[in-house]
Formats: sequence, structure tokens, C-alpha cells
Amino acid sequence: MKIGFGYDIHRLVPGRPLRLGAVEVPFDKGLEGHSDGDVLLHAIGDALLGASNLGDLGKYFPSGDPQYQGISSGILLAEIRAMLALKQWEIVNIDSTVVAEQPRLQSWIPAMKEKIAQILGIEGSQVSVKAKTNEGMGVVGQGDAMAAFAVALLDKK
Repeated sequence: MKIGFGYDIHRLVPGRPLRLGAVEVPFDKGLEGHSDGDVLLHAIGDALLGASNLGDLGKYFPSGDPQYQGISSGILLAEIRAMLALKQWEIVNIDSTVVAEQPRLQSWIPAMKEKIAQILGIEGSQVSVKAKTNEGMGVVGQGDAMAAFAVALLDKK
């Protein structure tokens, strides 16, 4: 068994939809990024790649590559799932946390868990998504950014 850790942070900007966990969350700002900026899926992707010793998101989906401009992070996560399958890795579970002052995310978490599980081909019970604030501290606490953390446990088939 192997454990991987992932982290991501993106600025909040006007004029973009807010995508978290492959779910569009109503809000007046979205996450800036080369892709759709989904910090939750990016953290999960990095955790899975780290656990499998395959590197990180930037290795496979560089921000300077035009083919990934505006791409859904769900597509990137599905590609990571395929990489894991080729290496005979099976996802045991994922535990993740989104850190944001606004909007309140609790009502969106069940949909995020379902979407993540669907993309990865696992059961919803294998995915944990939590939401926390940064208690008003730093760029996240001031509402200028959102961050996410994830841990993934993999097992060889």
C-alpha cells in the first residue's frame, strides 16, 4: 500500500465559474487557472500521482500547453485514473479538504463526492470531502483564494 499527499491553491477572480470537485458552485467568483482551476480535483490528482510515484500534475498537464487551456479537471483526473490502472494501482480511499471563506460548501459536498467517485470508478464511500475556513487569515482567509488538501491510499491489484 502507498499513501500520497496533494495540495493546490488558486486565486479567486470575477468572470469565471466556480468549479470544485467537478461541480459548479454558484458564486460571484471562480478559480483562476490554465484549466478550469478546480483546486479539489488538482489536490486529489496530485495525491494519486504521489502515491503511485508518478510525479505531479505539472509533469503530465503543463500549464503552458495550449491543449489544456480551459480543460475540465475531471478529464485530467480520468487520465490519472487510467495511468494508475496501467500500473496496477487500485484506489482504497481519498480524504480531502477544501479551504475557503466563501461560499459555504456543505450543501455541495454530496455532489462533489459522487462526481469524484464517478470519475475515478470507485464507490462514494471511498471519497471524503470536507470544507473548512481559514479563520480570516492569509489570502484564503481574506477571500482572495481557495486551497485544497488531499490524501490518497492505493493498493496493488
